Amino acid sequence: MADQHPGKPRKLRTSVKGPLMFSAFWAVVTFGAVLIFASGGSAKAPRFDLALTGAGIAFIVTLVIAAMLSMSYKENAEHLGKGSGINLSSAKKPAHGFGTPGAKNPPASDGGPERPTER
Repeated sequence: MADQHPGKPRKLRTSVKGPLMFSAFWAVVTFGAVLIFASGGSAKAPRFDLALTGAGIAFIVTLVIAAMLSMSYKENAEHLGKGSGINLSSAKKPAHGFGTPGAKNPPASDGGPERPTER
């Protein structure tokens, strides 16, 4: 809401129009699908009551979900987009054990773990 300016139209993300259009689209799709599939064939009458009920439920559910998602949206802080990030430098880093620059040949192993000798 901080990016709203008086006299200027809102962005689609912060306006009411976006979630309403999204919900209306899915309500129409649900209406058509329920009208076709709930009838049970072309010999029977179309079930407009079930289609309207399904469209209403789809409209409300998608509107609530879209409203919750748009309320939870928050811009990143400006300082997060600056800087080089973590480990983006190509400079040599000090080694931390295995794979040190000085160890060109790893120690030879016989293929199995060492076992204590039995007495």
